[in-house]
Amino acid sequence: MVKVGEYNKLKVLREVDFGVYLDDGGEGVLLPKRFVPKNANIGDEVNVFVYHDSEGRMIATTQQPLGVAGDIVKLRAVTVTEQGAFLDFGLMKDLFVPKSQQLLGMRPNGEYLVKIYIDEQTGRIAATERIEQTLSNDHLSVKELDVVNLIVFRRTDIGYLMIINNKHTGVLHFNEIYRTIGEGDKFTGFIKKIHPANNNIDVAAGKPGYNRIEDETEKILRLLKENKNFLPYHDKSDPEDIYQFFGMSKKTFKMTTGNLYRQRKINFEDGGFRLIES
Repeated sequence: MVKVGEYNKLKVLREVDFGVYLDDGGEGVLLPKRFVPKNANIGDEVNVFVYHDSEGRMIATTQQPLGVAGDIVKLRAVTVTEQGAFLDFGLMKDLFVPKSQQLLGMRPNGEYLVKIYIDEQTGRIAATERIEQTLSNDHLSVKELDVVNLIVFRRTDIGYLMIINNKHTGVLHFNEIYRTIGEGDKFTGFIKKIHPANNNIDVAAGKPGYNRIEDETEKILRLLKENKNFLPYHDKSDPEDIYQFFGMSKKTFKMTTGNLYRQRKINFEDGGFRLIES
């Protein structure tokens, strides 16, 4: 079965003047000539994204869209009509958002966080701003310390509500944020705590536990060597300055430098710390 809105590996069935037809178990899916890989022969497998053209026919492309069915992405509106809006999707055909799937209405050139889905009635790929109803913490697929993909959903009184693995929600508290973030930003994080009473989740950016410290240890040692074995940062340094230079929180910086000091790899001095040369 060919999956619309996803990548499919399909065999070349036959060649025509305007492209090739790929095996979908029926008459074939057209891959237009401009997207046919060089030296593709009958019987070869081609990795393609499948969607519907403006006339409702299934069509394949080797172009890479900005997301596939199930993804949550931030996209720019190209045109807006009475029926809905069309978002730049990275393909020749824009992605449709029905008016009923918009929150406050869309405008041309506006950017919107949407979830890509397959419309049950038409079988076509579409998008919705009504993301929250597709997320749930009732049955969790994650546990504490799991590394996860995070998307910034919206700001709250205590931090930012984050989308976890396109499935769940969690909070990134303000005291865990050390750089400017905004809706739609994506980065790797981990599950810091799960509250069993209600399955509420706290998340943090980066990697968990000692693996995180070990990664940062290597970074600090490298930066020391690149800066004549001395760095002018310490426990009184501004957290933003630390983040700008090291790419880590002040808490992680202090834990990592403390670990290096106990290993006798660095010494603390006035105004910074120095690498102990072996």
